[in-house]
Amino acid sequence: MTPFPAASDIADARIVDLFAGPGGLDVAAHWLGIPVVGIEWDRDACMTRRRAGLDTREGDVRTFSPADFPDATMLAGGPPCQTFTVAGTGAGRVALDTVLTLVDAMAQGDDVRSRIAEFDDERTGLVLEPLRWALQAHKAGASYEAIVLEQVPAVLPVWEAMASVLRSIGYSVSTGVLRTEEYGVPQTRRRAILIARQRSNVVMPIATHRPYRKGANREFGDSDRKPWNTMADALKETRGYEFSVVSNYGTGGDPKARGRRTCNEPAFTVTGKVSRNRVFDANGIEVERFTSAEAGRLQTFPLNFPWRGSDIAQQIGNAIPPRLGTHILAAVMGISDLLDEQFFAQAIDGDWSRPPEISDLVQVS
Repeated sequence: MTPFPAASDIADARIVDLFAGPGGLDVAAHWLGIPVVGIEWDRDACMTRRRAGLDTREGDVRTFSPADFPDATMLAGGPPCQTFTVAGTGAGRVALDTVLTLVDAMAQGDDVRSRIAEFDDERTGLVLEPLRWALQAHKAGASYEAIVLEQVPAVLPVWEAMASVLRSIGYSVSTGVLRTEEYGVPQTRRRAILIARQRSNVVMPIATHRPYRKGANREFGDSDRKPWNTMADALKETRGYEFSVVSNYGTGGDPKARGRRTCNEPAFTVTGKVSRNRVFDANGIEVERFTSAEAGRLQTFPLNFPWRGSDIAQQIGNAIPPRLGTHILAAVMGISDLLDEQFFAQAIDGDWSRPPEISDLVQVS
């Protein structure tokens, strides 16, 4: 039994994942039975990846090229978000117009490396690396069959600009901002996504769960969607009691006005500061904060995923939730109908040391 329908023209998919981090998208690919190699420069994230058995090339994406991965048929990447995120430096948002100008220049074949070097924060220019890879592969006559990119919502204009370039070289492209809780992740998080595919139309994955609304009943809403998943759902094995979580960030412009959510709601966005979230039981007594395993589970990593190295909270916060990554990969490959709750239950709640075979999780006609 093969992982993908025989009619798929990317049945032999192999992914090269730029800025792979500890493996959010790689875990998703692993669940789907797709070979993937990840490039990552953070030593601690590489320690986690290797302990998890994920194929890893430790180093700077800028020192590699498509020629180093000749078997790859799919390109994926989630460049560092720190200069674009609201919680970060903001350097990327300030430089957005320049980034968009460089996208146009790259489409014309210009060498923009010297201009990228002028950014105040070198991480800002890394958002352009996936386009470099895509254009180099196309020029060499070896275009990727599919491309998947993700970043914080502020990067959506960059993805839209890249989409125009990719369409000009033969791709069908879709871009948009996805909400993680609408795909079964027990956490509210928004990600700007680009998916592209050669010789086949591509559309964003259809949401499977209801959007979170503060104060709303999770049972009410679009009857075609499932209720959002909660922290209590995700942590039923480790937190067998009612609890609430206090946000690390202020609301309404007041840094002291910290939001609070109960365990019957999705988690706040899991960031690199997740280990600082204060947790209280139903009596208002402060209890143990989230462990690394629990924080990872809120991102939809299995509870026994083997986190290693230092600053594990940052590794977890940097990752794309594997469950969302699975929906995205399935959409670009046209196999979304193979995903259901049984698939995710066995993948996420299973034993990472004995990962399930794709043939055990889905039935392929």
